[in-house]
Amino acid sequence: MNFWGYHLMLDCSGCNQNVSDRESIYDFNAELIERIGMIASGEPIIKHLLLGDPKQGYSLMQLITTSNICAHFMDHGGTAYIDIFSCKEFDIEVAKDVVSKYFAPAKMRTMYVIRHAD
Repeated sequence: MNFWGYHLMLDCSGCNQNVSDRESIYDFNAELIERIGMIASGEPIIKHLLLGDPKQGYSLMQLITTSNICAHFMDHGGTAYIDIFSCKEFDIEVAKDVVSKYFAPAKMRTMYVIRHAD
């Protein structure tokens, strides 16, 4: 079978205050890209959304030359939902280590899918 892409999804709870800090999210993104051997395509989009809503928080979108990194962080409750999708393989343990370094989740649920159209 011919695989097209690799998709890591991390659902994190009990995270530290960095989920509500734009600079920490920016630094996380930069280190993640470097450590998993990807190349950023432009600057990330990092926006604080849904002000006043219980689900308010930062969203991150980073194009990489092999696809994208997308993450959503909730201010209330300290949760993070992080997706890395790439047609280039990467080390999921390294990605998880970077997430742990920046956000120190009490719990991290890992889902990994190899994508193909066949």
